[in-house]
Amino acid sequence: MIDAWSRRVAALTQVRVTDITAPALSREADHHLRRVLRARDGEEIVLSDGRGSWRMAAVTATGLEVLSEVGVDPALGETTLYLAPLKGERGEWAIAKATEVGLARVVPLVSARLTQKFRGEARDKVLARWRRIADETCAQCRRAHDLEVAASMTPAEVPPGVAVADFAGSGDWSGVTAVAIGPEGGWAPGEWAEDRRRLSLGPTVLRGETAAVVAAALVAFTNGSWGFAAVGPENE
Repeated sequence: MIDAWSRRVAALTQVRVTDITAPALSREADHHLRRVLRARDGEEIVLSDGRGSWRMAAVTATGLEVLSEVGVDPALGETTLYLAPLKGERGEWAIAKATEVGLARVVPLVSARLTQKFRGEARDKVLARWRRIADETCAQCRRAHDLEVAASMTPAEVPPGVAVADFAGSGDWSGVTAVAIGPEGGWAPGEWAEDRRRLSLGPTVLRGETAAVVAAALVAFTNGSWGFAAVGPENE
């Protein structure tokens, strides 16, 4: 018998539903399944509520047929990436990768060099786009817990326990649950207190989006987000 995780991976796609106990497809999800993905009757999909719960279902001519009981994935660790928005699609790529490696939360970081650019309508558009990318990536990688894209902060508002990526920082990532990645061009002088913990991302200078995914992977790995054995209900 195929195990629960392999069955989820083999499914056509993962679809968000509001109520995992009585799932129903939204008009947009139904259109995407039938018109874009060309789902056939009987084809299996994963349903998720974004809060850790999921179950298997089959596409039918009139909607869905539930195929399993509700499963619940392990809760995510309290892991956070504080990310200064990057130009073009680089920030979106970083959000997708942070979602894939299993971070729980991303906080847009309004550094000194971004204050004039990241506000008002421009800020709202970026946040909406990041949240959409995160939702799409959760479906792609069969993630049952949403990535939280939080409200933006300035460096002065970042909690004291958050480390800062710095080329001259330490290579000891033990105990790190949150890290800040700077903007293109780097941090402004004096933007962080002298006693803020600083961590190195390696021996070379990284682009912003590369720094973001390396930091996300290190935080996820050191906090046990990798390698868990996914469990779930047996097939009915």
